[in-house]
Amino acid sequence: MYAIVEMQGQQFKVEAGKKLFINRMEAEKGATVEFDKVLLIDNEGKVKVGTPVITGAKVICEVLDNECRGEKVLVFHKKRRKGYRKMQGHRQDLTNVVVKEIVTK
Repeated sequence: MYAIVEMQGQQFKVEAGKKLFINRMEAEKGATVEFDKVLLIDNEGKVKVGTPVITGAKVICEVLDNECRGEKVLVFHKKRRKGYRKMQGHRQDLTNVVVKEIVTK
């Protein structure tokens, strides 16, 4: 059984026991969070699609770590023939969660 869920503005394919890195959220380590924007559920071939979400369905997750950082992304700007170059780096703050269960009605 898997589901497509919108978490923090991004869509993820989740299964029970799967670990995810999502955008930083205000939750403490060990806290339980619920996401109710379930877009699709596949239960062994029986697919249920929401319009736009499935009412009564939710995904329950547990926060493993709230102090994660993503990989460094380099941003390079250059204007040719002008001698202008600028390099910046960025690391996104992330939250590590594990999916406990997918609840359907």
